[in-house]
Amino acid sequence: MKYKSKDNRISRRKFMSGAVIATTTFSVLPGHVLGQNGATPPSRKLNIAGIGVGGQGAGDLNNLMSENIVALCDVDWSRAAGTFKKFPNAKKYKDFRKMLEEQKDIDAVVVATPDHMHAFASMMAIKMGKHVYCEKPLTHSVWEARQIATAAREHKVATQMGNQGQASEETRRLCEYVWAGAIGPVREAHIWTDRPSRGLFDEYWPQGVPRPTDTPPVPETLDWDLWIGPAPLRPYNPAYLPVKWRGWWDFGTGALGDIGCHTFDPVFRALKLGHPLSVSACSSRVNEETYPLASIVHYRFPARGDLPPVELTWYDGGLRPPRPPELEDGREMGTNGRLLVGDNGKILDNRLIPEKKHQEFPPPPKTIPRSVGHHKEWIEACKGGKPAGSNFPDWAGTLAEVVLLGNVALRVKMREHLTKMRLNWDGPNLKITNLEEANKYLRREYRQGWSL
Repeated sequence: MKYKSKDNRISRRKFMSGAVIATTTFSVLPGHVLGQNGATPPSRKLNIAGIGVGGQGAGDLNNLMSENIVALCDVDWSRAAGTFKKFPNAKKYKDFRKMLEEQKDIDAVVVATPDHMHAFASMMAIKMGKHVYCEKPLTHSVWEARQIATAAREHKVATQMGNQGQASEETRRLCEYVWAGAIGPVREAHIWTDRPSRGLFDEYWPQGVPRPTDTPPVPETLDWDLWIGPAPLRPYNPAYLPVKWRGWWDFGTGALGDIGCHTFDPVFRALKLGHPLSVSACSSRVNEETYPLASIVHYRFPARGDLPPVELTWYDGGLRPPRPPELEDGREMGTNGRLLVGDNGKILDNRLIPEKKHQEFPPPPKTIPRSVGHHKEWIEACKGGKPAGSNFPDWAGTLAEVVLLGNVALRVKMREHLTKMRLNWDGPNLKITNLEEANKYLRREYRQGWSL
């Protein structure tokens, strides 16, 4: 998919309507017996609670207004004021733990906090038998993604990650073209973004910067201790929020975490990818506080049945692969995009290049079931329908693990090692096999009082 607005930059609206995700093979799975196994009967509206409702969470709730929004939780009541006003009958909280413990009528939750809180809010809700919609990249660490997916399977709750494009027509058409042999066996994939140059709603978040030293007062409406959550305690500073938390190691997951679950998804589906064999990376200067200004992450995937091995390369910070010779003069690659390289041709975003080749290739039949809509998939799953397209156990957990594995390779202390080797990955056992010290970056230590 070509993620670009009129100025060639990605936008939230594009993400909400564009292409990037659904379940592992798009197959129609048998539904649960309606109303059993924790599912809400389809005739009853869900009682939904929002956790983190000042930014993306507000948009998610707007897509769930067919149900009852009964509780709203945010650590910053000033930023959440618009959502509070929109749902005046919903009870308001600052601590999601208090909300889940006290309000017994909640069926399902939407988690749209900063990345470092995703796993904690999601895990508590899952263990209480509540259905969960969690924004991408699902968790902050590789290990957390495995724990959340495992818990969701054990507790038999309906889940969905917030990579909306999985439900799109464009993702399905990409798969159908690739599976129809439009470019032959695919051996390379390239994905690029201009992030972090611009963020959601065209807001910039800095990377490659040091920790601020000034200590301004905490705004009266913000509970800073709750915002920090499991991360190491540090003084409040507006350099961290809102949105800007994405660039800090302790809170966000950088450009790769922000965009990877969107843009990797259609490639994973079309090429039927799972865990890679290895990962390596290079970047601009990186420090212990923030992600680098620009990076390249390289994944190697094994053969899958009769499909050949694949090398996938991610570029951010405005970097991108060389311009393919098949692309006509004057035609843009875009600042955000995707290129699949097959034995018999190439697909840029969703079109064969050159354009003449796309026009000549017979459009393949629409063999993949179409989605009812990303958020509606989750609603129906909560009510006993088939699993949502980006549910945690079958799809989103593994996708998030692979995306976040790239950030392990970007760590400061990995740079010297990666000039000499790739990090070899044992996905099923969640282990880097050729550099033991790298495994400590698969998870993080939590501040006292916080645990999964």
